[in-house]
Amino acid sequence: FFFFFFFQAEDGIRDRSPSRGLGDVYKRQVSTQSTWDYNRIKRMIRRVHYRRKHTYRTASNKVRVVKTPGGQLTIQYRFKKGKGQVCGDTGAKLQGIPHLRPKAFKRLSKTKKTVARPYGGTRTAEAVKTRIIRAFLLEELKELKKMKTVKKPKDKKKSKTSKK
Repeated sequence: FFFFFFFQAEDGIRDRSPSRGLGDVYKRQVSTQSTWDYNRIKRMIRRVHYRRKHTYRTASNKVRVVKTPGGQLTIQYRFKKGKGQVCGDTGAKLQGIPHLRPKAFKRLSKTKKTVARPYGGTRTAEAVKTRIIRAFLLEELKELKKMKTVKKPKDKKKSKTSKK
C-alpha cells in the first residue's frame, strides 16, 4: 500500500497566488524595517475619546483631533455645513442668502432670509423673469381666444340672415 501526503501552508497565511509548497509559510514574515515603521506610527497615534455620549462615527458626530498648548490631544466637534437655499424651479443656488443649517436659518430675521423682489427667497431672478413672461403670454392667449369666440357667432348670424 502506498500513502500520499499533501502538505499545506499554515492557516491564515494564504494568498492569491497558487501554493508553492511549505515555502509559503515563510513568505509573509515581517522584515525589521517594516516593524520599526509600525512602532513609530503607533507611538504617533494617541487615543482620544469622544466627549459626548454619542460614540459612533456618523455624519452628525464628526470630530477633529487638536493639540492644545499644554501638549495634550483633544477633540473638537465639527458642525455640518449648510447647503444653502435653492430655486424651486431651476434648482440653482440662491444668491444673497446665507448657507446655514435649518435650525440656524430659522433663527435669522426675515430680511436676512429673503431678497427684495417678488419670490425673493425662493426663486432666482431668471426663474422670476420666465414666470412673468409666461404669465403675460398666457393672458394674451386668453384674450385672443375671447376675440375669436366673440367674432365667430356674429359671422354665423350674418350668413343665416343673408340666405333668407
